[in-house]
Amino acid sequence: MATETIGAIDIVAWFVYLFSAVMFVVGLHYMNSPKTARKGNMISAFGMVVAVLMAFIVLFAKGFVSTVAVVILVVGIAIGAIAGVVSAKKVKMTDMPQLVSVFNTVGGGAAALVALNDILTKAETPDIVVLITAGLGVVIGSVTFTGSLVAAGKLQGLKFMRKLTLPAKGVWNVVFIALTLIAFVMLCVQPEQRLLWSVLATVFALCYGLVFVIPIGGADMPVVISVLNACTGTAVAMSGLAIDNVALIVAGALVGSAGVTLSILMAQAMNRPLLSVLAGGFGGGSSAAGDAEGPEGTMKETTADDVAVQLVYAEKVIFVPGFGLAQAQAQRELADLGELLKGHGVEVSYAIHPVAGRMPGHMNVLLAEANVPYEELVDLDDINPQFSSANVALVVGANDVTNPAARRPGTPVSGMPILDVDMAQNVVVMKRGRGKGYAGIENELYFKDNSQMLFGDAKAGLQTVIAAVKELIA
Repeated sequence: MATETIGAIDIVAWFVYLFSAVMFVVGLHYMNSPKTARKGNMISAFGMVVAVLMAFIVLFAKGFVSTVAVVILVVGIAIGAIAGVVSAKKVKMTDMPQLVSVFNTVGGGAAALVALNDILTKAETPDIVVLITAGLGVVIGSVTFTGSLVAAGKLQGLKFMRKLTLPAKGVWNVVFIALTLIAFVMLCVQPEQRLLWSVLATVFALCYGLVFVIPIGGADMPVVISVLNACTGTAVAMSGLAIDNVALIVAGALVGSAGVTLSILMAQAMNRPLLSVLAGGFGGGSSAAGDAEGPEGTMKETTADDVAVQLVYAEKVIFVPGFGLAQAQAQRELADLGELLKGHGVEVSYAIHPVAGRMPGHMNVLLAEANVPYEELVDLDDINPQFSSANVALVVGANDVTNPAARRPGTPVSGMPILDVDMAQNVVVMKRGRGKGYAGIENELYFKDNSQMLFGDAKAGLQTVIAAVKELIA
């Protein structure tokens, strides 16, 4: 093909990729609000489809070496598209954190492979810019790959993941960080030995991803997901720089910067130092000696009828939804109860913890699906001062985020900001059973004098409470 034609195709491709990048930015802007998030997803998806189609046009216009490789590429895209559609339709909202971790695994692994291919398949020795950008793509993508796999396993509650421990975790972190950096530097210093050093950098980075996430406890996993998401975007951006693809650079930079911002906000919300997250140095706190015997007091059980009486005769009620609500898919029942009480003149609001549902924004999306007004969703800082004036705090499936043990040192949740549910006049906790929370400790809230327990499935329990409320109002 003539040089002029190839040059024209490159120019067209550059502008098409730029258009796709603009679509990514616009889509991300629309994702700022639940009202426009669906539209933002569609715009971003359209931008990606345009970028992929342009990549194929460039491939066929410039020619390709192997027809088999193109067939494998098309088959791979088809398999990925089918897997994406099936997962989007089948995966429950309660499993969304695991799905995000799996997506991080795929994204990080793909970015690492693209960068590794760019280093190893060039006939001539790559220049320093390619070695640095592609090397970073390999390292960051590899860390994300194994780290996200472990995170997905922990979130899924796999037994062997729960029992997995790492003695001297700090030592292993330092060792593999040092080995990874040495291999990366040597890759840049000795490009003629790029096969050796790129393979070593990949192996050491994969190992660091494991030792980074394995020690981290479940209560801190939302911050880890955010960090790994930032790593995925950064790895993609580095790979885009290595192969000079505008769409990859912008898409990766957007995901990376959004992930970093979210990680900082999440670390602040969880009262965790972000540097400790990156070092894998928190989340494994041990309980104080006194906790081995459990909190003082006993759990007091109540009935749906008693709960209904408290709600109907209250002036102010605060709902505290958690992962148990999401698991039972009871958000619509909670919204119906709220509407019922408001119609009776009761002031109702929803207390939203930053990590309610194990993922930032998870609970907001669930309640938005149930048409709960946005102004009734109140974040932690604004709702905590209101608990003392609430007649009833109804906790539905929220555990660790309401545990007063976070206010004292020596527990796995120490220092984590919690909802001050125990400050309410009366507390009713709807819980499936007597099991412990994701952090693995008893919730001291359940043993308080002003707390009552309504055991059972959240959805069925709320339906019973709603029926009892209707009878009282009638």
